[in-house]
Amino acid sequence: MKTNEAVEEFLTFLVTEKGDRLTTIKAYQIDLEEFTKFVSNKPAEGLNSADMNDFLFSLQSKGMKNATLIRKSMAIKGLYKFLKGEGIIKITLSDLQSPKKEKHLPDILTIEEINLLLRQPDLQTAKGILDLAMMEVTFSCGLRVSELIELRMDKINTKSGYLRVLGKGNKERIIPINKEALRVVSYYQEEVRSHIETKSMKLFLHENGREVSRQYFFIELKKYVKMANINKNVSPHTLRHCFATQLLENGAQLRLVKELLGHADIETTQIYTHLSKKKQQEEYEKSMRRN
Repeated sequence: MKTNEAVEEFLTFLVTEKGDRLTTIKAYQIDLEEFTKFVSNKPAEGLNSADMNDFLFSLQSKGMKNATLIRKSMAIKGLYKFLKGEGIIKITLSDLQSPKKEKHLPDILTIEEINLLLRQPDLQTAKGILDLAMMEVTFSCGLRVSELIELRMDKINTKSGYLRVLGKGNKERIIPINKEALRVVSYYQEEVRSHIETKSMKLFLHENGREVSRQYFFIELKKYVKMANINKNVSPHTLRHCFATQLLENGAQLRLVKELLGHADIETTQIYTHLSKKKQQEEYEKSMRRN
């Protein structure tokens, strides 16, 4: 059996047995046809880990993006796993090394930019009060956008100054909420939330009682960033990044930041140490500028 015949059987398997989407199968087909050409359509029985590694290296040397290399490696791994299951090749799947996903440091905002951003909503409107409260809580508590929109009325304790958040894996964590955020949330509750007729226990709702969506918050935040003339790529997650970076820059221990963010692994939290160093470097360069 030649490699191209093995690819055809694999693609048929994806359709008939796994029920994969046609777009996925088409992408696999294109990637595997390219791989087949690279190995000169050799007998499928002779395919090995070196073939895959050499193929990916050749593409990498041509400047192919890492995300594309990862996609192609997944297609080849799928083919190899299928052929091993059929008894056509003998290979240790753990020997197949995929390119690692690149980690890019996200943009962070300075305190001045944060304050400028928070001054943009129109507090003469219910919508503006809602938007400010959502931005303030996201930044002050480091919430994921999914946690923000699911936050319940009974999970925020304005007297004690903390809120309970249900994060990933249905794990609840307690997060302090500062005085400024409490003031804004209390104002939202008095001026907007208390006048909404609804049975919903969610804290953040539109004036008509409709639930706030992720898309709404994303779009509104982008609008306020533009109004503030902040030329950075800002999303709701940026405010979470800013929360973590501010904590670290002011002496908080990495493990505390991990707990507040709800990370399962401290390695995930360590990216914020790089963000903090990046900001320190920028401040240093600014201070040492001679012209």
